[in-house]
Amino acid sequence: MPQSQSESLPQVSAETQRYDEIPFFNCGDLCTVVTLKSAAFMSAPRAFDFHCHSLFSDGSLAPFELLMLAKERGVELMAITDHDTVNGYSQTLQTQAVELGLELISGCEISCQWQRRGIHVVGLNMNLNDPGFRQAMQAQGQARLSRAESITAVLQRLGFEVELTQVQSLAGNGTIGRPHFARHLVDTGQMSSMSTAFKRVLGSGKPGDIKANWPTLETAIAWITGAGGVAVLAHPLKYKMTITKLRSLLADFVQAGGQGIEVVTGHQEPSKVRTLMDLALRYDLYASAGSDFHHPGQPWAALGQAQSLPNSCQPVWEHWS
Repeated sequence: MPQSQSESLPQVSAETQRYDEIPFFNCGDLCTVVTLKSAAFMSAPRAFDFHCHSLFSDGSLAPFELLMLAKERGVELMAITDHDTVNGYSQTLQTQAVELGLELISGCEISCQWQRRGIHVVGLNMNLNDPGFRQAMQAQGQARLSRAESITAVLQRLGFEVELTQVQSLAGNGTIGRPHFARHLVDTGQMSSMSTAFKRVLGSGKPGDIKANWPTLETAIAWITGAGGVAVLAHPLKYKMTITKLRSLLADFVQAGGQGIEVVTGHQEPSKVRTLMDLALRYDLYASAGSDFHHPGQPWAALGQAQSLPNSCQPVWEHWS
C-alpha cells in the first residue's frame, strides 16, 4: 500500500489527535479548515461515511444538517463529497463538526472521462488551499455551467419552458446538475415526476444527457494527489462495465496514481461487495465505503448506514494513520 509522508503536525488536544490547519477559498473568502491527519481511534471507527452530498451539489441537506444526521446515526468519521465543488466546507462547519464529536475530512466527487465514458473519482483529505486544486474546482464549475447552458438550449428546442436562471435558483450556491433540471420540470408541471423527466429527456442517452468537457481520468487523479489527497474510484459497478472492462479501468486508474476503490456504496448485495473486495486486493487498493447519500427517505443510500468493509480490506483511513 502507498504510505503517507511523515510530517511534523501540531498537537491540539490531550487525546493525541494531530491535525493540519489548511486554509482554503470558500465562496470567495479565505477560510481555515482542520483536516484530519491521524488519530488513535482511526484503526476501527464505529461508523464512517466517505461519500455523501449536500445542497452545494445535488443533495437536499445543508452541510450542517448532514453533520447533525451523521451524529444521530453514530458516525464518527466522514467526508462531504459534493460533485465538482468544495464550497460546502468552511471553518464554521469544521467547528460545528468538532462540537458534535465528528471528525470531518475534506472530500469531493470529481467528474472525468475514461475512454469516452463518464467516471467519478472521489478525492479524500486534500489540502483545499492547494493552488492547482483551487484552479481545478474553478474549471469544473465552468464545465458544469457550460453543460447547463447546453441542456437549457436542448430542452427549449424540445418545447419545454425553462431558463437557466430558473434552474440556477434551484441549485442555489451549488453546482447545477441534471436533477435540478428535472426538479424544475416537475415543479412547473411539465413532468409528472423526477424519474419521468430522466426517462424521457435527461437520462443516459436522452437529448438532455449532454456530455460536458470533463477532464481525463489521469488529470482528475493528478488534481487530487497533487493536493495531498487520496483518489478513490467511486461506485465502480454503476458504470455497468463487464468485469474485463472494469479491470482495464482499474489498471489505468492505478497507473495514474489512484489509491482507493469504493468497496461499499450504499446498500449492496453481498456478491457485489465480494467482487469489489477481490478487485481491491488484486490491484492493491485501499478500500473505502460511503452511502452516496443525497436525500432523506432513500433507504438504499441512508447516511452512515452502508455495510461494513470486509475484514480482508485495508480501510482508506489507514492512509492517514
